[in-house]
Amino acid sequence: MTAPKTGELSASTVDAYMRDYVTRTRLPGALVAVTKNDQVVHVAGYGHTADGEAITKDTPMPLASISKSFTALAVLHLADQRKIRLDAPVRTYLPEFTMADARAEKITVRQLLQQTSGMSDQTFPELTLPAPDTLKDAVAMLRTAPLATDPGTKMAYHNPNYAVAARLVEVVAGVPFADYMAATVFRPLGMTSTRTVNTTRDLPGEGAGYIRAYGRLIERSHPKWFLNGSFGVVSTAGDLAEWLITQNGAGGVFPEKTVKTAQTASGVGGSTYGMGWQSGRTAGGAPQLRHTGWLLTHNSAQTLLPATGYGIAVVTNTGMISGDDALLITDGLIDIIEGRPDAGAAPFTTAADPWLGGLTLLNLGLGFLGAYRARSWARRRAGRPMWRLAVRMVPYALPIALFVGLADLIGLLMNRVGTLDQITYVWLALYIWAATAALAAAAVIVSRSIHTVRARRAHVRTSVGVGPHFSVRA
Repeated sequence: MTAPKTGELSASTVDAYMRDYVTRTRLPGALVAVTKNDQVVHVAGYGHTADGEAITKDTPMPLASISKSFTALAVLHLADQRKIRLDAPVRTYLPEFTMADARAEKITVRQLLQQTSGMSDQTFPELTLPAPDTLKDAVAMLRTAPLATDPGTKMAYHNPNYAVAARLVEVVAGVPFADYMAATVFRPLGMTSTRTVNTTRDLPGEGAGYIRAYGRLIERSHPKWFLNGSFGVVSTAGDLAEWLITQNGAGGVFPEKTVKTAQTASGVGGSTYGMGWQSGRTAGGAPQLRHTGWLLTHNSAQTLLPATGYGIAVVTNTGMISGDDALLITDGLIDIIEGRPDAGAAPFTTAADPWLGGLTLLNLGLGFLGAYRARSWARRRAGRPMWRLAVRMVPYALPIALFVGLADLIGLLMNRVGTLDQITYVWLALYIWAATAALAAAAVIVSRSIHTVRARRAHVRTSVGVGPHFSVRA
């Protein structure tokens, strides 16, 4: 690819970068939209969907958590119309919103949008629970949930904040949330191919996409999740360009003050999160606004660069961690803008998976060897106290504990709560490595236990047979 001049992003530059990235990483499919101020630089689709359809600029794909910025704008529009007040308690407009915590009565509309309500995955692990079908049902599920912190004191990313916000919109507006979004946000912005849906069952292809494992692409369906309000928007590259232009302060549909309110960090506890946008810096130190999104089979990123007027939105049909392609592509395009050479970035799992594959084979080999040698191990220790043998096998319980707690460990690192099944999407090679380690350890424990019991019985019989004999005469 010919190196562009510093600061230049043209349609041909973006297209060349994307074709190189798709070829190099075997990315199955993507949408890309690039704008500058009020101009469209490039909109296009690449590759194919899980159904085998070619992706074009008009192909609808799920935006995942980018959707939060759309919901925030809808709520702010109601505030502009004086139908709600951002600092009023949510229950003022949505009496059905109740939680198993008296502090929830103080949660304000602003706190929902800034994710400072006190709700958290730690007290309400929504992605591990049965998915509701409607916004009303999603809000009702919170009745049994406590808060993790006092409202307004700490930022904690939690999808139900935006489900409640969306339900508030449809109750105050008196129309279904999807209809309100279409009439008030999507159509006025010229986003005629964009919509919002309730669950993954309503996504194109029901959300099917791909994960990466051991250098291969694996097509996966998506389990049922509730999406609306938080990550339910479906859009196209062409529509995303209109969205980026609006967010860069052009278009005039929404007041600039309203757009800026959404983009401004709350500062609560040092938070850089605003309302569906997060403040940060590029690798070159320039200010940026960004929000990412992940489903198990898709990932997305939208980024604004205020200093240069660029907007970039990318959606790919690869899942989280195993394919963080949207962020890598975005950062690659920013490198071009800021004059850095192409780093040749690829999802880190493409380099990590071969190592995990080797460690997985080692697990199996060690497990087989340990089970094979269990008989001689037990014979050598037949006369020792059982407690000493139990202590010797304690280390083999650690891989089992690691596998059982793997979802909790990853959840702790990501500040989210998930399940073991979801890890098969997030990082399949890690799951298989942990599972084989647990299987190998269990095989050693079981085989040693069986042979220990047999060896001790044999030891007892032998001891009785060779010991002294006494006779008693009458």
